[in-house]
Amino acid sequence: MSKMTKSSLVQAIKDKGKNIEGEMSFFDHLEVLRWHIIRSVLAVAVFATLAFTFYDYVFNEIIMGPKKLDFWTYRMMCKVGELLHIDGFCVERIPFNIINTEMAGQFMLQINSCLITAVALGFPYLLFEVWLFVKPALTDIEKRSARGFVFYATILFALGVLFGYYIVVPLSVNFLSNVSLSEEITNQITIDSYLSTIATLSLGCGIVFLLPILIFILSKIGLMTPEFMRASRRYAVVIILVIAAVITPSADVITMLTVSAPMFILYEISIMVSANVKKARAAKEKEFYSNK
Repeated sequence: MSKMTKSSLVQAIKDKGKNIEGEMSFFDHLEVLRWHIIRSVLAVAVFATLAFTFYDYVFNEIIMGPKKLDFWTYRMMCKVGELLHIDGFCVERIPFNIINTEMAGQFMLQINSCLITAVALGFPYLLFEVWLFVKPALTDIEKRSARGFVFYATILFALGVLFGYYIVVPLSVNFLSNVSLSEEITNQITIDSYLSTIATLSLGCGIVFLLPILIFILSKIGLMTPEFMRASRRYAVVIILVIAAVITPSADVITMLTVSAPMFILYEISIMVSANVKKARAAKEKEFYSNK
């Protein structure tokens, strides 16, 4: 066997070894991801079981809460109306009935509402699993920069869900239930439509409230700057109003402005977050070049 043939054979074996090592690394990542997914599913299952155990409270107090006149938001609206002497601000009637039109409708209501509750309650743990999966690929500097990601994201998501449930949902339910085009039309709302409205508005607001976290990540990788966000503020106003119109099923201007107001605040907070990221990056670059 010639010298050239031997070297080619050795190189082929080395290349094959590298390919096998790369394939093993890829499958190792898949194995790690699989266990993260399994643990996330188990967490959702545990919270779903917990919601199923206390389903009477989940249904009567949480799901059906915005339909009751003694709901916290309606009571506060009455107090504000009395304090400011505003007629018609107190909610006196929510004229619609909830019906079931499918054989398995009530059973699926219980399953779906338990799963939605489980996702909302298990959101911090789901974020923690995402962090555990991404963390090994980050540098020490990136790990320090992302410290507190799960905590702050959980706080923002919880605030968004509470805002959606206690502000957006009751305002939308009150407005839509009192829309009447004719006395001959009675509002008979399916339970699927009612649950979908509550879940979409509550979880949608929770996701929207994660905007500062998204801006932080984009600023870290250099895709977002405070200058760009300030220059795009007028476009952001339009986008926020569109998002508010999509989130709120009602055409009520007051409801839409109520939803868009915290998003405007979140946008300004995101600008400050991006500015702090840029300032920290500039300080590190200055320190790096000064030590050279």
